[in-house]
Amino acid sequence: MATRDVILDAAANVLRTRGLANATTKEIARTAGFSEATLYKHFQDKLGLMVAVLHERGPQFIPMLQTLTQRAGAGAVRDTLTELAAAAIVFYRDGFPMFASVFSDPAILSAHRDQLRAQNLGPHRAVDGLVEYLRAEQDLGRISAGADLEAIAALLLGACFQHAFLSHFTERRADLTAATAFVEQLRL
Repeated sequence: MATRDVILDAAANVLRTRGLANATTKEIARTAGFSEATLYKHFQDKLGLMVAVLHERGPQFIPMLQTLTQRAGAGAVRDTLTELAAAAIVFYRDGFPMFASVFSDPAILSAHRDQLRAQNLGPHRAVDGLVEYLRAEQDLGRISAGADLEAIAALLLGACFQHAFLSHFTERRADLTAATAFVEQLRL
């Protein structure tokens, strides 16, 4: 496995268990089995490492969003939305320790926003990506022409976020199977 991948795996573990504010680059490097200098050869700073973890180690949510529009017309819309929502729940649940750290410090939040803007990323991109998929399905006649696509996307992802939050808060670490069961209850 490449050094960068080992560092990302170690960072994902440390950040998810300790949160951004409580994780140090020294601890991440030690967990990865490398020096801090090696970590900084691959990532500019801890925040950049966190963004890479969210983007590259998110359980299929971000990669799925990036290719979602290509799935229009293939398979049932409900099945695609169920798969996306289950991945979103796991992504949000696993990300909460990092998200909480980012929002707890205005300087970190500002730096995080700047870094996401520079990479054309951010939480709004999830809704945008889902709307693009829904629009493609609508153009194919598989979703009602009068449907409010922005509302559908925001409500679905909002429900996923809330479910993930409650699972994390109540310490019920729902796995992908439990997330899928919740999504199926939504009757997409």
